[in-house]
Amino acid sequence: MKLGDGTCPHGPLRCGPRGPRRTAAALAALLAAAALVSGCGIRTTTVPVDAGAAPSRVPCRLTASDVTARSPDSVTAEVYLVCASQLVTVDREVAQGTVGSDRLKAARALLKEVQQAPPESERRAGFSTAVPAGLRVDPARANDPAGTLRLSSQPEDLSAEALAQLVCTYAESETLQTDGSVVLGGPGAYPPRAYLCTSQTKARPQDPTTPDALRLD
Repeated sequence: MKLGDGTCPHGPLRCGPRGPRRTAAALAALLAAAALVSGCGIRTTTVPVDAGAAPSRVPCRLTASDVTARSPDSVTAEVYLVCASQLVTVDREVAQGTVGSDRLKAARALLKEVQQAPPESERRAGFSTAVPAGLRVDPARANDPAGTLRLSSQPEDLSAEALAQLVCTYAESETLQTDGSVVLGGPGAYPPRAYLCTSQTKARPQDPTTPDALRLD
């Protein structure tokens, strides 16, 4: 048998085609790599893992382009909305005379602003509201303490965030706050209570212990 004539001197099993031998070597390398990975405590998986969207920054701030020009027959009022788990003020346009000396009219005007769904510009900035759309403000009763506002729901039956929004919004109005507090009652026979909007209320409106409630004698 001559060398170089294409005949294997060691037999067909040892001098087979070069392709299969390369494939076998590559497979062995892959198995060795898998063994190293499993030895390091890392499991391989064929199931795609969805880690969710990348975290986005919530500005809680409106740009100049988001603020529309105020009409001449309106005034600006501050209301509190929820943003990044805190209470943050936004300016709302209300008709003149609605936030003046008429307590009930002012309360209803501010309630309407704080309970309506924020416009697109505020939603993009991260603002939302927890105040229910069906909530109403009714007149005080004959024996209620001065400055009382009666809600269509018991204040304590509202969510902590909704009550905090309403109390802090009303506390910004000189017409609605009495000695720094907001006096609220409900439709039932329970006596009204005075609520305070504190720095803790604004920082943690979801905390059920805020806003602070005071009994009235």
